[in-house]
Amino acid sequence: MKKWYTKIALHKQKLLAKLRDNSGQGALDTAVVVLISIVLGALILAGLYALLDDTVLPTLTQKIQEMFNYTN
Repeated sequence: MKKWYTKIALHKQKLLAKLRDNSGQGALDTAVVVLISIVLGALILAGLYALLDDTVLPTLTQKIQEMFNYTN
């Protein structure tokens, strides 16, 4: 019987320690960080798409056409 009471007391102490522990992030803080990450990721992807669409793809298309152009 005494073992049972000590186990309960130990679990009670652990539970109270977890309830008193106020370190860590809240749900709102985590949500804000996730939202900022999504927005920054979208901006980076949009910038890369604009760079590839305007700069790289026309040059790449021209080089491929020159490579297969056997009339010269």
